[in-house]
Amino acid sequence: MPAPDVTYNRQIDSRPALGHVNLMVDTFIANATADDLRSIVRNLLATGPPGVAPAFTNAARSRLRQTSKSLPSPYHLFQKQTRDKPSAPLPHLHDVLTRARSLYGAGLGFASLGLLASIVRATIGLRWEDDGDMADILAVIDVDIGQAIQSSKEEIEASRVVDFASAREARNELRCAVNDSLADVNSWGGEFPYERAAASIEYWKI
Repeated sequence: MPAPDVTYNRQIDSRPALGHVNLMVDTFIANATADDLRSIVRNLLATGPPGVAPAFTNAARSRLRQTSKSLPSPYHLFQKQTRDKPSAPLPHLHDVLTRARSLYGAGLGFASLGLLASIVRATIGLRWEDDGDMADILAVIDVDIGQAIQSSKEEIEASRVVDFASAREARNELRCAVNDSLADVNSWGGEFPYERAAASIEYWKI
């Protein structure tokens, strides 16, 4: 009896292997530490083919749009000063800043402006010392605003802005928040913490 005809099919044989690799990679991703994943992603973006970085940022923007969140309550960002101690940042501020940095870092600068404007507005009416923790975090926020503005400009240059009316509204909202903060700080003789942000917004045209 002749042996059955066996045809080697490379495509069919390769599918289980690919599925197995994907399953193993997914298992690694699910169990790797955040530091490991950051290191791997940075290495991949630095050494991978030219299309890797754009694909990564596109995926990041898609994910961030799916997980959009409402603006935070200003009462959850800073502890108001008392007779015994000055104002201080609250833990929720870190979460809001992390979200804003994720947005402008992925190229969604305009989406981050509303969050940063809400942080600036939350400082109106507060008092702080020039060399304390509050002053330090406000200086960091000043830098964040500058980076968000740069991300927004790059968003326009890359032709990813569709609704320019909303973009101008986000810019104007941030500008008003910074100007109102300046007036408030001047009223009690404090040191204005958003000097660089104010200079960047002043002449920014869309």
